[in-house]
Amino acid sequence: MAHAISQSSFCVTGVHASPTVRKQARRLGARTSVAGAHSRAAFLKGGLKHQTQSRSRNVGPTCVLANDTKIEDGDLADLDDAAAKEMTNLVERVLQSRQTGRTDNVVDMRSDTVTTPTTSMRVAMALAAVGDDVFSDDPTVTTLERECALMCEKEAALFVPTGTMGNLISVLVHCEVRASEVILGDASHIHIYEQGNISQMGGVHPRALPNLADGTIDLDLVKQTIRPDDIHFPTTRLLILENTHNKKGGRVLKLDYMDAAGKLCREHGLKLHIDGARIFNASTALGVPVARLLKDADSASICFSKALGAPAGSMIVGGADFIRKCRRIRKALGGGMRQVGILAAAAQVALRETPSKLPQDHENAKLFAEGVNAISPLLSVDMASVETNLVYISVLPPLTAATVAEECTKRGVLVLAIGPQTVRAVCHHQVSREKTLRALEVLKEVMLENGSV
Repeated sequence: MAHAISQSSFCVTGVHASPTVRKQARRLGARTSVAGAHSRAAFLKGGLKHQTQSRSRNVGPTCVLANDTKIEDGDLADLDDAAAKEMTNLVERVLQSRQTGRTDNVVDMRSDTVTTPTTSMRVAMALAAVGDDVFSDDPTVTTLERECALMCEKEAALFVPTGTMGNLISVLVHCEVRASEVILGDASHIHIYEQGNISQMGGVHPRALPNLADGTIDLDLVKQTIRPDDIHFPTTRLLILENTHNKKGGRVLKLDYMDAAGKLCREHGLKLHIDGARIFNASTALGVPVARLLKDADSASICFSKALGAPAGSMIVGGADFIRKCRRIRKALGGGMRQVGILAAAAQVALRETPSKLPQDHENAKLFAEGVNAISPLLSVDMASVETNLVYISVLPPLTAATVAEECTKRGVLVLAIGPQTVRAVCHHQVSREKTLRALEVLKEVMLENGSV
């Protein structure tokens, strides 16, 4: 039987949870924290409790740990502490042994998807209570879905393997009638980086409008683009916005714009989908709850493996009937993942641990951008675009982005050439201030060797 929210250790951290969420969580009996991430001890004693209890029921009347400690089946509190502590120690020893003899100091800023699971994520994965999620039997997944629905103030949620699948499923549900059209930005992730899958898989027609420098789409132009009822045209059904906006440097779509977009959609009978792969960065930058950013959204896709640092997984949130349809399409796309609580457990930890670290990521991004602008006239960053954790560097000829990235990589700093003259660097919770400064030193070395300082 799936665990209810009242049985989970639900944590809503900082600005990411609204007063409504806190009130609902208290009413449901969930333990909440608004002071930041749980300490490891608190998490292991709280967040993993239902997981270790489930394991203890399956090992017979006596549980024998690796150190030969015997714990009776009824002594669940001792099993909680002993098993979690032993697993934590084991994980830390293994991770330390992998570092033995290594002298590299690689700074990987290619993306925030490159992070490796933290110790507490690995422990949570090892101890996760699991079931067949295709049958809705995985208690860890069910708890995570309920937590995310509550956090976003939506009726329901669905765990999916990737953000690309989350976006695709959402579009296919909103545009289930053939000859549907979506309005989206010409620089949006869905339009550029997801293989045209809404057309490929769903026959949905994309109407791409220019993304402005701040990541928005001119809403007057959106209004003019909505199709009239004419047999020659497809039917406009959906507006898609991306917050934060990747290709525009991690820009944040502001509240007044989101409110105006929601109003426009309601007035013209459109649905509104938010590609919220980095919605927590937007929440941090604006100092508002995630739910406030999604107030007018009919659906959103939220990624755990970007800024939050989990190894995999995304969440679709929306209405109950919408999510019921999403579940069917997820199965058709091969997204039913059976005992996937091992991934959902890491996502739960990410929700508890990482949001409080995002302000530092944003500070490091600004520090890096300012440093880049001080190195060489051949390198520049538009500081107005650095609102969150992404930094886009313009490279002037005769240098190329590929050359800069390659030379940095040779020195242990990994950045991404995303065009002939553009390099991207991404700050995340495993790039400290010290590593950020090291990346700047390496970039300066590269420019010196090329006579470009």
